[in-house]
Amino acid sequence: MDSFKTIRQTTVEILFKEKKSKFYAQAFLVDDETSIKNILETLRKLHPNAGHVCYAYRIDPVQPKWRANDDGEPNNSAGMPIYGQIQSHELYNVLVTVTRYFGGVKLGVGGLISAYKTAAQLALESAEIIEKTIEKTFTLTFDYAQMNKVMRIIKEKNIFINNQNLTENCQLTVTISMQHAQAFSSWFADVFPAIKISD
Repeated sequence: MDSFKTIRQTTVEILFKEKKSKFYAQAFLVDDETSIKNILETLRKLHPNAGHVCYAYRIDPVQPKWRANDDGEPNNSAGMPIYGQIQSHELYNVLVTVTRYFGGVKLGVGGLISAYKTAAQLALESAEIIEKTIEKTFTLTFDYAQMNKVMRIIKEKNIFINNQNLTENCQLTVTISMQHAQAFSSWFADVFPAIKISD
């Protein structure tokens, strides 16, 4: 797997109504659990009178982490239907939230599953889905005598330089696609052992 699907940006909140209950759904572009926590805290402040802020997320296509949360709704009636939509759209680095205001009419477990699924689906359908390359970052450390050799390889292989630090010795931080990560060290075989590569 050297690429994954995600959303281009966070979507605008969408309202779905079912038997007087209101479901506000939104998809967020995220890449770590700290940002997810912050988003959920903000949503609870924006919707202080909501009964439930249910959600699901999946992050990190290399070592996937996911979670589904019912936030007080019956078990698996909210978080899992939302997560099912993330799976069916094959997305990573996305958080989908559905905030519910109870309208006075009970929906039952089946009704809740359907409502949360539909709200999540509408949020994701409003998003622009894009494909991203999975990348890996390496740090190259070498002395000035190796500079021309290293830079020639970087140019030949079209390697992107994120950062360079040219003080006592030379240090470059570079990014390549995951599909080339295993071959990366071998590209610099002519420069070994004068170059150090770390990830």
